[in-house]
Amino acid sequence: MTRDRHTALAPRTPPDAGSPPGSEAPEKLLPGTAPAAPAAPTRLARLLARPARHRRLLVPLAVAVLLLQMAVAMVTTAVEQTPTIDEPVYVGTAAVYLHEHSLRLNPEHPPLGKLIVAAGVAAAGPHFDRAYDGDQSHVGRHLLYESGNDPWRLMLWARLPVIALTLLFGLVVFTFSRELAGVVGGLGALTLYAFSPDVVAHGSLATLDVPAAGFVLTAVWLLWRARWRPRLYLPLAGAALGAAVATKMNTLAAVPVLLLLAGLSVWRARLTTAPGARLKLLARAVAGAALVALVAVAVVWAAYLAVDPRLRWTASPGEVPVVHGLRGRLAGLLPFPGAYRDGLRIQFGLENAHWEGFLFGRHYEGSLWYYLPAALLVKTPLGMLALWAAGTVAFLTIRQLRSVAPYLLLPTAVLLAVAMDGQRDFGVRYAIFVPMFGAVVAVGVLALRRRWVPVVAAGLLAFVAVSSLRTFPFYLPYANEAFGSAAKTHERLHDSNVDWGQDLGRLADRLRHRYAGQRVWLVYKGSGVPSYYGIHASDPRGRPERKVRGVLVVSDSSVAKARGRLARLIHSSHEVDEVGHSITIFRR
Repeated sequence: MTRDRHTALAPRTPPDAGSPPGSEAPEKLLPGTAPAAPAAPTRLARLLARPARHRRLLVPLAVAVLLLQMAVAMVTTAVEQTPTIDEPVYVGTAAVYLHEHSLRLNPEHPPLGKLIVAAGVAAAGPHFDRAYDGDQSHVGRHLLYESGNDPWRLMLWARLPVIALTLLFGLVVFTFSRELAGVVGGLGALTLYAFSPDVVAHGSLATLDVPAAGFVLTAVWLLWRARWRPRLYLPLAGAALGAAVATKMNTLAAVPVLLLLAGLSVWRARLTTAPGARLKLLARAVAGAALVALVAVAVVWAAYLAVDPRLRWTASPGEVPVVHGLRGRLAGLLPFPGAYRDGLRIQFGLENAHWEGFLFGRHYEGSLWYYLPAALLVKTPLGMLALWAAGTVAFLTIRQLRSVAPYLLLPTAVLLAVAMDGQRDFGVRYAIFVPMFGAVVAVGVLALRRRWVPVVAAGLLAFVAVSSLRTFPFYLPYANEAFGSAAKTHERLHDSNVDWGQDLGRLADRLRHRYAGQRVWLVYKGSGVPSYYGIHASDPRGRPERKVRGVLVVSDSSVAKARGRLARLIHSSHEVDEVGHSITIFRR
């Protein structure tokens, strides 16, 4: 019997108890549909019709190829980019964890993500100056540039654990999607993930955004599996949720949602059919959610204990703001170490600070509620946007898919709403979970019963891959074709969307090859040390305008926010060059 090309995205019966959902059970038709009429065999069909052992090799090979190209993109990016603004803080904190076992630095973020970075720092074996006692913004710079270490080598090693973790999350995306939509859905979702410019850009940095979002996605996948084997997957989901909360505090917003999903999974598992089953199921659902919460709390404590078994923590005077109202009570009630609660208070304090933003050429103070959706519209490949939209519509409108929708759409919606409410309009990295969850959501298009759907979906996937490959290796400033690609991103966005200090090394090469011997004036937004890379320049903002003559180099984020003397200098100069789509060179 010929099977439909589309698979059921919501299995109605659990698979074999000895295997995870979707791994052994045959693909099912959506209820009420008939098998498609057999078509003339194509070359691909004949290949798939070969003995099963050949088919078993074909899928792992496809997965390996997709992840290999992603790995090449991320490693190349990691090798060529200088430290971004946040990375030295995390690398320096990781070194303090390793050598001092102290929680004194960077309390506004929990330690797990920095412990992951510490694995790479330990492998690099840098010299660490125990006598240096600077704050978190200076310790990393001292480690990279003033302690006799090679910053290129140290940064690569620090980034490699995050790269490896990002690739592992790709396997989660593939497995989750395969369980929902079969092999075709799994490969399609992995293609979207592997070619996502934002995931590649931030997955190649020693930062916390991708690890935190990936742990949330992993927890959701495990909660989906708990519908069949709750005793196995609920504790694992709790561990993944705890890892997210122990990596970045913005994931706290997902905790109530995932606990609700834990209870839903236990309810759907229906482990009992005895009289009074509904009451027993409700009790089991509450117990399941409590188990997930307890495991998550234990993981957070374990992360802090791994740094310092004695949990020594004393905030510096003025370091932790006083937080009133509901937020203050929340920070005080969380069952986490004191360092975590103080870190959350620091985060709340940062939200109350004065920030500036830049969107579509407008420089503004404060924040815009629509900033993140607008930024995602610019920085997401067009084919990816279309597949996300179609998949979301399918999950919301097709009855057979609605049991899956809460697992994929609810966490994404809640996290995005909380991020949109934030005061720091600095980049799509605050919503990096959107392309990660979106890759799985896109498999919903396979439930749309139209003959043209597979062809259109394949075309959109190809469009995504081409758009992503065209921007190589400049993934951080990526913009889709509708907004002029990476060369035009700086006209619409700023900060980590475009210019995060990553191109200082490329700038040094450009100045050496094209502008040797010329006077250089530099306004650089980043954590790198220009002189280390051979850039000898002065800051023009402290000099009379008439004396600023020669080559004026300005980071694009500084161009976007230029005021006063810098704005006049830029307006009276003419643009002659750019570096990495993140730094502009003017001639005066």
